[in-house]
Amino acid sequence: MFFHYLKFFLFHLIGATAAFAILMGGSYISMGLLAILVIYIIGDAILGDDTSTPRFKHPMVLTVQLWVALPLLSFIVFSAIWSVSSGDPLGFGSTISNITGYDIITARDDTHWLHHLSTLAITGLMIGIIGTITAHELTHRTWDPVSMFVGRWLLSFSFDTIFSIEHVYGHHRYVSTINDPATAPRGRNVYFHVLASTIKGNISAWHLEKERLSKFGISPLSIKNGVIRGHLMSVILVLTAFGLGGLEAGLFFITCALWGKSLLEIVNYMEHYGMVRNPQVAVQPRHSWNTNKRVSSWAMFNLTRHSHHHADGNVPYQDLKPYPDAPMMINGYLTTIVIALIPPLWHRLMTPKVLSWDQKYASKEELILAKEANIRSGIPKLMKASSNPLYNNK
Repeated sequence: MFFHYLKFFLFHLIGATAAFAILMGGSYISMGLLAILVIYIIGDAILGDDTSTPRFKHPMVLTVQLWVALPLLSFIVFSAIWSVSSGDPLGFGSTISNITGYDIITARDDTHWLHHLSTLAITGLMIGIIGTITAHELTHRTWDPVSMFVGRWLLSFSFDTIFSIEHVYGHHRYVSTINDPATAPRGRNVYFHVLASTIKGNISAWHLEKERLSKFGISPLSIKNGVIRGHLMSVILVLTAFGLGGLEAGLFFITCALWGKSLLEIVNYMEHYGMVRNPQVAVQPRHSWNTNKRVSSWAMFNLTRHSHHHADGNVPYQDLKPYPDAPMMINGYLTTIVIALIPPLWHRLMTPKVLSWDQKYASKEELILAKEANIRSGIPKLMKASSNPLYNNK
């Protein structure tokens, strides 16, 4: 049983690896990035699935370790900002060098710009994994002010505090329908989806907050508007980055944040791509792409068990069920992200999965929606739906 608690601390180890690599400088940064990619991609490939469903007697332990994500991410981002600064903000480098005997200032100053690109990649990845994924779990706990506070600050690192509004009150209501900004229709390019979902998600969050505030007679331009407050939180972080390291560090942080935000939308793309749902029917496990790959599950707080999460968004991550009969992703999360970033490969692999979903999971009403979606997608193979036996089974 101790192992089942311990496995969810894998993300702390990955975060520590990221910070260590950044501070060591030079080739250590790129090696750290490679190590993280190997842990996820190779680990998922060789370790198989985790379908265990243990019962936890001390769930508070698993909640507190979520809260630890905020200081951990703050340290990683500070280390990244420090690594591209010309000075020594807060005397951090001198302090670490005196304690460890390793001259991180010299190591930083000798770092080639290509390795700084690895810092950008690592930092954005950590903003997505340690920030957004943890915040996703925390901001579903609307009854817990501490979790909401930590979750929204984690989201502020990716300029995406609106996620705590749109995702919980919009996405979970409209998922797998044309009214959901985060659900990618069949045939859509992931790069277009990142832009479209970001814009529509912000608009949706604004309308949701406007509707909420109107019930209390409060103007949407009030500071009580969660959208406004959230974006101000991100502004504070940007100003802090500029204050610590100047223009270069500030722009570097903005780039990392946008990369982290893009990762969220790529994950949205993967989780519901091509799904259709009869809006009159409650969300069911079949309306999300699922995966039970071990490393992704352990290091991402069972976000992988997305089918159960959408069937009941109030279930804590440790209690989510694997649903092995649900529609399955291509592989683990990071592997699927890489594939999604190569559109021809993505569509080659996902088109058969989407067609199979129509045959195996769609209701009669959804089969009609699927046919319409296939026609809109423009995929020649699907344009012959009327003669495809796939559509004659229901």
